[in-house]
Amino acid sequence: MTLPLLRRAAVAGSWYPSDPGALAREIDGYLAAVETVPAGRVLAVIAPHAGLMYSGPVAAYAYKLFTECEAEIVVLVGPSHFVGFEGVAIYERGAFETPLGAMPVAEHCAAAMALSSNKIRPHATAHVREHSLEMQLPFLKRVLSNAQIVPLVMGVQRRETVYALATALTSALKGRKALLVASTDLSHYHDADTAARLDGTVIEHVERFDPDGLMSALEGCPDHACGGGPTVSVMLAAKALGARDARILKYADSGDVSGDKDAVVGYLAAAFGTFDR
Repeated sequence: MTLPLLRRAAVAGSWYPSDPGALAREIDGYLAAVETVPAGRVLAVIAPHAGLMYSGPVAAYAYKLFTECEAEIVVLVGPSHFVGFEGVAIYERGAFETPLGAMPVAEHCAAAMALSSNKIRPHATAHVREHSLEMQLPFLKRVLSNAQIVPLVMGVQRRETVYALATALTSALKGRKALLVASTDLSHYHDADTAARLDGTVIEHVERFDPDGLMSALEGCPDHACGGGPTVSVMLAAKALGARDARILKYADSGDVSGDKDAVVGYLAAAFGTFDR
């Protein structure tokens, strides 16, 4: 399947408002409600990707850090929910549609990334319905309206693929004004207490800035996160690109919005960079 020049929004009007004004107001409201974020230089974040009303209040903590950035490129790495494949699917050219305006692909950076690893290749079908990257775009369009993106969707989250992607990210982004986003939700459809225990393992490894430990935990229990592999890749690349510190910004679950604590999805916002102590 050939890559179309414009990847159409798949979940606008269902997972988030399709009306530009309504969407901007909702995003701005979540950003305004963020209490505090660490001062310093951010290189990468973790952000959730559920319906905006559920995960938006958490994702805002990650994207609030971007409001003071001058990044030219944002690399988005998320899991594939609908298409099974080996490796990482890259969208090499064109743009992604959003109600707030299209976000162009950073084609030179995408090409460099595709050349850096045989694990990364075009796979248009993997992007057609995928929401893990799309749910990041309304926030990005509000806080970094002129940035370009490199969209990456990971298929089977094998250790070999995770580490190969981290190496490719490090190589392609060195010297560029770029930010990384790992798109992941945490545990799915457990009661809130069980979810908190499962999610706590991810939070512990993130807080310790321990991508290798997180990879081992995910191999032992994939239920910890749907985008665990992308998260490890981004953590490894952020560390290689100079990030020194990790910060947990916000944790919540879907029951905080729905009121149903019997079957929740966990959401995490975190950041990697060099932050003031």
